[in-house]
Amino acid sequence: MIETLFERYARAVRAKDAASFLALYADEARVFDLWDRWSYDGVAARRRSIEDWFGSLGDETVEVRFDEVRITSNGDIAVAHAFTSFTAYASDGTALRSMQNRLSWGLQRRDDGWRIIHEHTSAPLIGETMEVQLVR
Repeated sequence: MIETLFERYARAVRAKDAASFLALYADEARVFDLWDRWSYDGVAARRRSIEDWFGSLGDETVEVRFDEVRITSNGDIAVAHAFTSFTAYASDGTALRSMQNRLSWGLQRRDDGWRIIHEHTSAPLIGETMEVQLVR
């Protein structure tokens, strides 16, 4: 089921498990990420950024929450989108920082289940200040 992709994504981030995280994506997936680059073409291109992100967290954990998830599917193709919240916690449970963004996935059902073939994350740009709004 498509809904399990959201659960697996959140579990992989919390565990800082790059292999499980990247397994959500088709090998040829194109990702338009909010951070650093215009696009990542394929899992191999994205691997380093995910490993660096998880490695930078040290003892922290990151909880991911998806709100207002909407899924439309037709056969082996689907689109899913949601508002996503990321909250980092210290080892003692203290919330350290958080951010929100918008997430859209293009999905394809394969022999081994649903895979993300396209991901786009974004946040609105405040026109007057040219700052990214990371809180909804």
